[in-house]
Amino acid sequence: MKKSIVIAGVGGQGVITAANIIAKSALKDGYNVVMSELHGMAQRGGNVECTVRIGDVHSPIVASGTADAIVSFEPLEALRNLPKVKKDGVVLTDINPIIPPLISLGIGKYPKLQEIFDRIAKHCKLIKINADDLAREAGSILTKNVVMLGAMTALKILPIKEESILETVKETVPEKYVEMNVKAFKLGKEEMEKTMRNE
Repeated sequence: MKKSIVIAGVGGQGVITAANIIAKSALKDGYNVVMSELHGMAQRGGNVECTVRIGDVHSPIVASGTADAIVSFEPLEALRNLPKVKKDGVVLTDINPIIPPLISLGIGKYPKLQEIFDRIAKHCKLIKINADDLAREAGSILTKNVVMLGAMTALKILPIKEESILETVKETVPEKYVEMNVKAFKLGKEEMEKTMRNE
């Protein structure tokens, strides 16, 4: 069994924390795990990308067209990483754009959201979520990464038990924020279950 996932976003969204939670949870469930991270000017809103590979794997590198899923905290980052996902794979993305610094300065242009979504949907299964709103409902926009973990769990992208992920979330976040993050996880999971029922 091999499972590969790419987690993408921009600096400050908790991409690396989410990847670490997934990797630690997989270890708890007895799986072999290999993980890598790549980030540019992350502290200045640059892109951040992590790979988590589970099972019979030896390298963290996800070859083009081999990822089972992309979990993206930002739409353009989902599109940027699209070549990595299988044709029968899944792209789970938040719908809220973060305009890159260079575009804010007038260098380049952010594509229309519908164009991004259309291009992804032509390649593989696209699933959208408003993770920002759910994170705010949980109590803080900073829980967005845990909302995405909840949504990913509902999709059963990886063979990791929900209990293992929640346990790792509780171990990872400061104690005073545990309740908020558990709520964020549950909101993401429930929203994704509702989306799947309506498909």
